[in-house]
Amino acid sequence: MEGGDTEPETPSIQRDFSNNSILEGATERLGFDAILPKIGGFSRYSQLLVALTWLPNIFISFHLFSDIFFTLTPRHRCRIDRTGLPEFLRNATEEEILDALIPWEKSDSGNWSRSQCEIYSYSNGTRKEAVHCPDGWVFLDSVGLQQNMVTQWNVVCDKYWEAPVEEVCFIIGFLSGYLILGYMADRIGRRKTFLLSLILAIFFGILVSVSATPSMFILMRFFLGSSLAGMYLCLYVTRLELCDPPRRLMMMMAAGFFTIGGQFLLLGLAIGCKDWRVLQGIITAPLALFLGYSCPRVLVESPRWLLASKRVPEAKEVLQALAERNGAAAESQLVDTEEMLTELDTMCQYSGSSCQHSIIRLLNSRNIWKNILILGFTTFIAHGIHHCYGTFRKNVQGTPQSRFYFSYLLSTGTGGLACLFLCFTVDRFGRRGILLLCMTLTGISSLILLGLIEYLNEAAILPFSILGLFSSHAAASLSVFFAAEVIPTVIRGEGLGLILALASLGKLSSPIMDLHNQHGYFLHHVVYASFAILCILSIMLLPESKRKPLPESIRDGELYRRPSLLRRRRDNVPLLSTPNPTI
Repeated sequence: MEGGDTEPETPSIQRDFSNNSILEGATERLGFDAILPKIGGFSRYSQLLVALTWLPNIFISFHLFSDIFFTLTPRHRCRIDRTGLPEFLRNATEEEILDALIPWEKSDSGNWSRSQCEIYSYSNGTRKEAVHCPDGWVFLDSVGLQQNMVTQWNVVCDKYWEAPVEEVCFIIGFLSGYLILGYMADRIGRRKTFLLSLILAIFFGILVSVSATPSMFILMRFFLGSSLAGMYLCLYVTRLELCDPPRRLMMMMAAGFFTIGGQFLLLGLAIGCKDWRVLQGIITAPLALFLGYSCPRVLVESPRWLLASKRVPEAKEVLQALAERNGAAAESQLVDTEEMLTELDTMCQYSGSSCQHSIIRLLNSRNIWKNILILGFTTFIAHGIHHCYGTFRKNVQGTPQSRFYFSYLLSTGTGGLACLFLCFTVDRFGRRGILLLCMTLTGISSLILLGLIEYLNEAAILPFSILGLFSSHAAASLSVFFAAEVIPTVIRGEGLGLILALASLGKLSSPIMDLHNQHGYFLHHVVYASFAILCILSIMLLPESKRKPLPESIRDGELYRRPSLLRRRRDNVPLLSTPNPTI
């Protein structure tokens, strides 16, 4: 250089670039799927950690489906004040008193029944106009719980809207919890977010059981839903990230069976408890047992997330503990483990602050967004249309109790069969193909029920309703699992939170229809059936993730794509790109 000028900036830039290259290259060589065989593979201890994430699903299921019992409205009529009866009714039978005091009404279906909200008033033995129940209500044919939100606070007639509003707020609580706590899971970790959500769930669960007014009950249920969403999301992501590709599906579906089992057990608990406060206390108290998950030996932080986020020192501690407890004691494994730990020490020297991404900032990652939007739309439709297959309930003969138990057990049973179906088919035929089949069956069931329901007898409506319940449940479960596999590790909490939030948005259709007294039900079903057909077309644009390694970085997620439909080649694009050549 002339005049002795120097360029001090260049070496600094080169040195920084070299450090980043070393760190990125080491991160690619030391991805979790590459490290897993060196720490004993998916051995007994790793399997135990995954199994421990199944247990909370039972109690999350208790809370999630308890809304059915808390807001169930039994048949009711006005309470009769026998001291104020007219003289000619003093010695009348119960049936004669009801005929004289309770007016008859014609329902939308054309059936006549006694009014649930009005009673005739009498003056000097002369019948006057019908008035709203002045002395409260008598509730008949209670199902499950003898006392719930509806019967305790008389949430009927003019106040009927409070029950569906509670359901809406509970679901919105889940929606907000998935978004907020999913974001936190990618910032502070899956384990810390789970423990925070668990503490909040216990706190708000207790407040729900001591609620003194409907407003307090609704508000506390909102916060309880948000907390439970964080628990479910963090357990789902941790379970997925601990598994190896061959056993990933079975480990995730096993958790689904625990959820279904909790739904079955809840019915027995509701029948045995009778009172909603007792039931709420019984399903909340066991959550305190999971405070033991604060022990690192019971619930570890996801090593996959630690590596992808470049939290190398923390990742080294977790991996070393896994290697010891997995029994990686063979001589060859010990050599591999020592080499891996040495390279992690090298990474520690070059790692700076942790790497954090936000799904909102990934506007240039079009492939990741495409996969998220398609699977989010599919999840929304699969959860939303599930409510539309309840038309069979009105065709079931029997008492209100028997109809409720039959529909509850049938819906839960089809969910279990759907999980079993996914276990035997998804790893054999692929995620995309089975999801396409499930949405096709969902669309066909809807079109048949919409177009031919006037011509089908009761025996024919039930099978198509069951088929719709089965296929929509399978599509809902598979689309969430599929999304978790294609979303990169660095944004998996936030991305899967968005998918599950859209699932909650779909579930809102049921209480919103109840809020409008089922008016517009046919149009509602038509819209969802049309969207289901659109889902079938969009699913064909998804990649296949069967037994492939999970994408770790944003770059891996962008490479996770389906090849052009015009090219005659298989969908075998590698998930992990090869390292860049050294400069």
